Amino acid sequence: MSSTNSPEAVKKLLENMQGDLRALSLECKKKFPPVKEAAESGIIKVKTIAARNTEILAALKENSSEVVQPFLMGCGTKEPKITQLCLAAIQRLMSHEVVSETAAGNIINMLWQLMENSLEELKLLQTVLVLLTTNTVVHDEALSKAIVLCFRLHFTKDNITNNTAAATVRQVVTVVFERMVAEDERHRDIIEQPALVQANSNRRSVSTLKPCAKDAYMLFQDLCQLVNADAPYWLVGMTEMTRTFGLELLESVLNDFPQVFLQHQEFSFLLKERVCPLVIKLFSPNIKFRQGSNTSSSPAPVEKPYFPICMRLLRVVSVLIKQFYSLLVTECEIFLSLLVKFLDADKPQWLRAVAVESIHRLCVQPQLLRSFCQSYDMKQHSTKVFRDIVNALGSFIQSLFLVPPTGNPATANQAGNNNAGGTVSAPANPGMLGIGGGVTLLPAFEYRGTWIPILTITVQGSAKATYLEMLDKVEPPTIPEGYAMSVAFHCLLDLVRGITSMIEGELGETEMECQTSSEAASSTTQSSEQQELQSTADEMDKEIVNRAVWEEMVNACWCGLLAALSLLLDASTDEAATENILKAELTMAALCGRLGLVTSRDAFITAICKGSLPPHYALTVLNTTTAATLSNKSYSIQGQSVMMISPSSESHQQVVAVGQPLAVQPQGTVMLTSKNIQCMRTLLNLAHCHGAVLGTSWQLVLATLQHLVWILGLKPSSGGALKPGRAVEGPSTVLTTAVMTDLPVISNILSRLFESSQYLDDVSLHHLINALCSLSVEAMDMAYGNNKEPSLFAVAKLLETGLVNMHRIEILWRPLTGHLLEVCQHPNSRMREWGAEALTSLIKAGLTFNHDPPLSQNQRLQLLLLNPLKEMSNINHPDIRLKQLECVLQILQSQGDSLGPGWPLVLGVMGAIRNDQGESLIRTAFQCLQLVVTDFLPTMPCTCLQIVVDVAGSFGLHNQELNISLTSIGLLWNISDYFFQRGEIIEKELNKEEAAQQKQAEEKGVVLNRPFHPAPPFDCLWLCLYAKLGELCVDPRPAVRKSAGQTLFSTIGAHGTLLQHSTWHTVIWKVLFHLLDRVRESSTTADKEKIESGGGNILIHHSRDTAEKQWAETWVLTLAGVARIFNTRRYLLQPLGDFSRAWDVLLDHIQSAALSKNNEVSLAALKSFQEILQIVSPVRDSDKPETPPAVNVPVSVLVALYQHIKTGFNMDDLQKLGVILHSAVSVPISSDASPFILPSYTEAVLTSLQEAVLTALDVLQKAICVGPENMQIMYPAIFDQLLAFVEFSCKPPQYGQLETKHIANAKYNQIQLFAPAEWVALNYVPFAERSLEVVVDLYQKTACHKAVVNEKVLQNIIKTLRVPLSLKYSCPSESTWKLAVSSLLKVLSIGLPVARQHASSGKFDSMWPELANTFEDFLFTKSIPPDNLSIQEFQRNESIDVEVVQLISTEILPYANFIPKEFVGQIMTMLNKGSIHSQSSSFTEAEIDIRLREEFSKMCFETLLQFSFSNKVTTPQEGYISRMALSVLLKRSQDVLHRYIEDERLSGKCPLPRQQVTEIIFVLKAVSTLIDSLKKTQPENVDGNTWAQVIALYPTLVECITCSSSEVCSALKEALVPFKDFMQPPASKVQNGES
Repeated sequence: MSSTNSPEAVKKLLENMQGDLRALSLECKKKFPPVKEAAESGIIKVKTIAARNTEILAALKENSSEVVQPFLMGCGTKEPKITQLCLAAIQRLMSHEVVSETAAGNIINMLWQLMENSLEELKLLQTVLVLLTTNTVVHDEALSKAIVLCFRLHFTKDNITNNTAAATVRQVVTVVFERMVAEDERHRDIIEQPALVQANSNRRSVSTLKPCAKDAYMLFQDLCQLVNADAPYWLVGMTEMTRTFGLELLESVLNDFPQVFLQHQEFSFLLKERVCPLVIKLFSPNIKFRQGSNTSSSPAPVEKPYFPICMRLLRVVSVLIKQFYSLLVTECEIFLSLLVKFLDADKPQWLRAVAVESIHRLCVQPQLLRSFCQSYDMKQHSTKVFRDIVNALGSFIQSLFLVPPTGNPATANQAGNNNAGGTVSAPANPGMLGIGGGVTLLPAFEYRGTWIPILTITVQGSAKATYLEMLDKVEPPTIPEGYAMSVAFHCLLDLVRGITSMIEGELGETEMECQTSSEAASSTTQSSEQQELQSTADEMDKEIVNRAVWEEMVNACWCGLLAALSLLLDASTDEAATENILKAELTMAALCGRLGLVTSRDAFITAICKGSLPPHYALTVLNTTTAATLSNKSYSIQGQSVMMISPSSESHQQVVAVGQPLAVQPQGTVMLTSKNIQCMRTLLNLAHCHGAVLGTSWQLVLATLQHLVWILGLKPSSGGALKPGRAVEGPSTVLTTAVMTDLPVISNILSRLFESSQYLDDVSLHHLINALCSLSVEAMDMAYGNNKEPSLFAVAKLLETGLVNMHRIEILWRPLTGHLLEVCQHPNSRMREWGAEALTSLIKAGLTFNHDPPLSQNQRLQLLLLNPLKEMSNINHPDIRLKQLECVLQILQSQGDSLGPGWPLVLGVMGAIRNDQGESLIRTAFQCLQLVVTDFLPTMPCTCLQIVVDVAGSFGLHNQELNISLTSIGLLWNISDYFFQRGEIIEKELNKEEAAQQKQAEEKGVVLNRPFHPAPPFDCLWLCLYAKLGELCVDPRPAVRKSAGQTLFSTIGAHGTLLQHSTWHTVIWKVLFHLLDRVRESSTTADKEKIESGGGNILIHHSRDTAEKQWAETWVLTLAGVARIFNTRRYLLQPLGDFSRAWDVLLDHIQSAALSKNNEVSLAALKSFQEILQIVSPVRDSDKPETPPAVNVPVSVLVALYQHIKTGFNMDDLQKLGVILHSAVSVPISSDASPFILPSYTEAVLTSLQEAVLTALDVLQKAICVGPENMQIMYPAIFDQLLAFVEFSCKPPQYGQLETKHIANAKYNQIQLFAPAEWVALNYVPFAERSLEVVVDLYQKTACHKAVVNEKVLQNIIKTLRVPLSLKYSCPSESTWKLAVSSLLKVLSIGLPVARQHASSGKFDSMWPELANTFEDFLFTKSIPPDNLSIQEFQRNESIDVEVVQLISTEILPYANFIPKEFVGQIMTMLNKGSIHSQSSSFTEAEIDIRLREEFSKMCFETLLQFSFSNKVTTPQEGYISRMALSVLLKRSQDVLHRYIEDERLSGKCPLPRQQVTEIIFVLKAVSTLIDSLKKTQPENVDGNTWAQVIALYPTLVECITCSSSEVCSALKEALVPFKDFMQPPASKVQNGES
């Protein structure tokens, strides 16, 4: 109070006091002189005190009685103005605390008098209040007097005074207790031993109490007395009192000062002995009263409950229970039972309302509820108070629905009217208030026609009462409809919220403590362990106690809660209310789950599940479990039986979805309301947040979710998430937009729910998996026997759960995959498709997941993950196998390089595909294999390589798709290549592995068993490969055999060197000969039926159109391959012990093949024979091919063989050889083979056969050349043979009766195309021409050879050449005659000298006529040149003719003396013919320019002239010839010139035809040439007549000068110039008339 102590304040006080006293003396001057005097003496007194004392206030207080006296006297005047002044002054003194106890007593007495006189009542109250609140000087009697004063003022006639007094009383009572609290605070540090209060001690024995406490005690005791209508002990002078006011005061004291009662036994005693009995007594009318019971029949009239008292009693009870529960356990039990009773249906509405408000106050105090549970429910013979409260609330809510509310007749009435006056179509609902044409729905509960609005009455968690606060009401208020229900509803919600949060909090603490203590225990040292254990044990005990309480609380309340909440859930029409109810059910379920109370947990979950599904939905899970025991069980609540109400069907909910029920035989559709969806979301929430405590109820939750998902038409998508999908079963699913926006959310929550399974502990996770599996089993059962869309919920969710729990996949892998494998075998395709999808996704995810330790270090886990993939191979559905293989493919693509020990499994999956499993499966499996072979061979353990070989081989044998078989053979080749490249590494690794296995086998005492055992492991790998290829070589399909054969021999050829030497034995006998035997057998037994073309559109060539022909090809390949290996690897094979036996077997195979009826096989056999002949040292086998079995013997065999038999070769053999060769060459080809064997028409190429024949002869010729004398005689025979071949160029050989045709020329060619013969002759032209070249070469070497001369070889050559030369243009090929000419020229250039040499011997006589005829036939051929011959061609051909003439002029005519005369004569005739006759006029004008062989004629002419004029004419005949020739020539020239002049004149300006010009030019040139020749010759050789004819030409020539052609002019000039030699002066006449 610094403000009142400061010097300024003191000074002011003194001034004010003096002022007050002066004012008083002034007022009383006239009427009350004594007062005036007192006032004045007071002034002096004050001044004196102020002057004398330093502590002015203390001094004032000491003398306060005297200081106050004037004012008291002033009050005594009863004059209002004076009284007011005095009271104000007294108040001022009080507020400065300068009033002593005595003064205070005097003041109170003075106030009492004023009160009794009813003066200044408000001022009195104010003064009392100031007096009591500013200081503590008033005690005991004075205090009680002051309080009584206030009480009495409360009961005056004046309303304002009453109310002020009431407030003052309340304040004063508070002040009394506050003083006591302050007193306790002061004495708190002094601990004193309280004297024990005897139970029967006299009420007044309160001597132990301190002064303030004593006052408080007396006051409280009297309040109890007053309420009980007894006389007070202390408050003397009370005249009247009301119970209501008394109860309010009691309540406020109890509520505001609980610690007073709890700390002081005296007060506790009051509570027990006075307050509680009082309350119970006052309650009695309420308890006995029954609303509506007949009063007359009862013996005594029952007092009606009185609202103000009843309500105040309940307030007191609330405080008692809240504050003093621990003191009043027994009493509280009674109070609580009373409260429960007040809820009964036969109590007045207002009573029930306030009772329910009171209960609400308790419900928001979970710790209190917990105490109830401990004190009553858990004691053996006590009332189960807590349970009763909950059950009472439940019954109360039910009763509100069942009993129409009579409390408010207006509403009931109104409802009736509404129904009566509503539209016919639908009865109106009181909750629907028509506003502006729209309908707004008030939040309400509605059940079986009873409609109860939900009012917003309180904030969650605080019990703010309405009726308990109506302290001013005397009459019971009308309770609005729905109020009690709303409060009860909030009671339940708060109860649940309170209990669960409390228990969960404590649970959490306990768990934390356990954890920390266990951690501490683990870290403590030995010494402190003992006490640590002790504390842990204490904690354990504490937890056991706590757990018992929690469980009891839950067990006590769950039935009642569930009954009430289920009913409310069913009746709720408001989303917020529904949300709250569901939240309560959810928290209860979760709590029960945490406490392990299975029955109650399942019951709550069932309730939520039922709420999610349409009404009366047949879901067995929900009806079979505890739900059944609940729904038909009635709970006994205070002896009344209350049935649990089953859901009503007429719910006023918005329907948001219509769908199909998930049942085997769906009956119609079902509807989902928005409330169902709300429940579903709660269910999802429950599972998501509290999955760990669901345990076996996962079954319920998941079953319900599955049905909902089905009705909403959600379908699984990748990864198992459910997406809204169109329902498959027709258009039955209808979703409103409201739910459509919810669906993605729901599907998202569903996914999140299963994602959160990663946080569950292992046990909970197993519960979840088991629940999903059993759901899935049900779905599978439903899907049996029909192909309707199955429910894939469980499978999809198993997948999702597996995917998020990869980090601990081991613990759930077996049950998970085991079940999915069963799903994969289901007959319903959609079902198994998803099973496979789930399984493969899990396997892939498992392999890609980043495990710890990684898979590479955890082989067991890797095999575990891959195992289901292998298991899938036992399923026969192709769609599943396809999924399996696609999975393998993806695993290879992503994980291929890290599979390690998983390889055998993966390869096994590929290899498990059987032939009958369809093309697409085989193709996919093969794709996997290809990937393995191309990319992963280096990464797999070498021990798996054999499996790869086996698998690749098995694909080769699949007959579904030829391409796959062929490609797999290619893969085998790639594999062999890989073996070859990485041989050393593989060998090392295999040997290491082998050693380990050997060791194991020895330990077990068993023999190590593997194919091809004695061979080392790497060789075994090769042998496996060869054996596989060997199997493929005898596949029924020819293409496969061919490919396999080629590959087998290539691999053995390419990589055979890697094998150990000893392994070759196995290769020869087990692989190669075994294969040959099988092929020979198959070939000989093959079908000869013609195969119709393959697939309708595939044409089969005639050479392959029977199985036999196709096998022949295989035989050929195989035999050739084996022979080649013998050939190339002989150095390896010869050292083997049984080489000669192998050799015999091989020759035997060759022989049987050579004698085969199929020419292809026999040919091949001979080829193979030939191949091995090139190698093997002397083996006398010469008799074999001498009698060839096949027609077209490959002549090359003979060559090879010849190398081995040449020493014994003789003429006789040569004859035979000739026959063979001739017949071989003559064989035609069957027309269908011709495109393969014949070169195309335009090429002039030899066939291989012809090549071979020539080679054979060449070999022989060379052999003869270096051979001994006796072999030289074979030359002519060879010439004969070759010349016979040359003849083929113009006359092909005959073969049997067959007619052969030429096919060299284009014109023949067409004929063949239109009328193909069955046999086609070879194109012999190139062969013949090549033979001719050989002849020329050979002749050049051997012309002088005795045998050659003697056998008339030259004559034969000429004779043979005459044929093509005479045919010239008619030859089949133009090249033939040209070659013939050049050959003739070459041969003659060598042969003629030889002939001249032997002229005398006559060995060549017969040759000359032959030669002459040949020249004649060639130079003047009868064949006409083809029309298309170009000028250049013609000129080239002409130059050939010129060459022949040159030969004659150089090689023959000069040596005429050594040559028969007739021959020379023939030559001259020919030359003559060439020079003149070639210009015969037989040609048409048009051809003439081309056909004139100017050069040739010129050459003939010149040769002729040369030999006519230069030599002495030996015979007259010769001279005659040349003379005749000349005159003819000159005559012809004259004619030509004349005709030209004639034509030139006629033609005028037009130029003459080209050929005529050419002719004239030629004539002119001939004339000039002739004149030249004549000049060169000896004059005596020229006939005079000739000169005359030459000169006679001159005039004619001159006439030509007019011609217009410049060419003619220049030629003319050349012709005219030589005439100058004839220009001589004329001679004088001679006598005899001759000039």
